[in-house]
Amino acid sequence: MSWWGKLAGGGLGFVLGGPLGAMIGVMLGHQLDKSTQKDIGQLGSLNVGARERTQAAFFTATFSVMGHIAKADGQVSEDEIQLAQEIVARMRLNKDQQRAAVELFNLGKQPDFMLDEVLEQFRRECHRKTTLIQMFIEIQLQAAYADGVKDPAEERILHHICNKLGYPVEWLVQLESITYGAREHSRYRGATPQSSAADLRNAYRVLGVSPETGDAEIKKAYRRLMSQHHPDKLISKGLPEEMIEIATEKTQEIRKAYDLVRQQRGNHG
Repeated sequence: MSWWGKLAGGGLGFVLGGPLGAMIGVMLGHQLDKSTQKDIGQLGSLNVGARERTQAAFFTATFSVMGHIAKADGQVSEDEIQLAQEIVARMRLNKDQQRAAVELFNLGKQPDFMLDEVLEQFRRECHRKTTLIQMFIEIQLQAAYADGVKDPAEERILHHICNKLGYPVEWLVQLESITYGAREHSRYRGATPQSSAADLRNAYRVLGVSPETGDAEIKKAYRRLMSQHHPDKLISKGLPEEMIEIATEKTQEIRKAYDLVRQQRGNHG
C-alpha cells in the first residue's frame, strides 16, 4: 500500500500525530476522531516506514504552509489560487488527492494555523534532510511570487520558515535568485546563441552564478544543482512520488540554462 493509501485509511495520520496528523484528520472529515480505536487496531498491519511518514508530512506541510503564505498579506489573490492549482495540476494527483491539497491550502489560511508547530514537526519527519527541505522552500517561494511580487509580510514568513527549518537565510537569497530566474527563464523554448540578453541573464540566475563566474565554477554549480534536484534522489529521501514532475521540470530548467550559458560562451563540450 502506498503512503497515500495508508494516509487515506486514517492510520498514517494517527501515527504522525501532532498538528500534521490533526490536519490529516480534518482533511479526511475527522476520521481520526471518529475511528480512533479502529486506527489503533490497524497500526500493527500498516507497517508504516520512515519514508512514508516523510511523504505524508511533506504533502501535508507543503499545501498548508502555501495557504498560510498566500494569506500573509491579508488576502489570497487570484494569482495565488491559480499558482496552487497549477502546482496541483503538475502533480500526478488523483481526485481525492487534489481535494486534499485544496483542503490543506484552506486550513493554512485560517487565523489559528499553527505555523511553528507544523514546521517543527515537518523538520523532525524530514530528519533535517537539506535537499528535501530546500525543495519545500522552493515551492513556498513560488507561492510568494505567484502574483509577480513578494510582499514584505511574505518575506518575513519565508525568513521565519528558514529559521525554523534550520535553512540558512543566506542560502534563501541565492535560492530566491535561482527560483525567480527559473520563473522568467521558462518563457523561452530552446537555447540558441541569439537568445535575448534577458534570457541569458535569467539563465545565470537559474544556475546561481554571474557572468563573471569562471567556466569551471559554473560547471560545478550546474552539477550541484542537478544532484540536489535529481528526482530519484529526492523520492528516496521522502518526496511523494506524485511530486516527481516538479523535480523533473526543475532539472530541465537547470539543464536549459546551462546549455544556454555554455553556447553563449562558446563551450559546446
